[in-house]
Amino acid sequence: MRKVKTAVRDPEMKAHYDFRGGVRGKYANRYAEGTNVVLLDPDVAALFPDSNAVNEALRALAAIEVRRSARRPKPKARGAR
Repeated sequence: MRKVKTAVRDPEMKAHYDFRGGVRGKYANRYAEGTNVVLLDPDVAALFPDSNAVNEALRALAAIEVRRSARRPKPKARGAR
């Protein structure tokens, strides 16, 4: 007769959690690709209701910077006349 291995219970894991249908590593590849998580300071985060609002504001700021840098004269090379 085979001996059944008893799992060591994690004290923070609730007894009613059931992972029998779970798949180990299901999202591992997606996680390994990385994320672009940026933490905002609380005062900045309070200005935006959600991530879409943050993205819209950053796109608008990026567009302003692109236009501004396009108008900026390019520095001349030293020694060129």
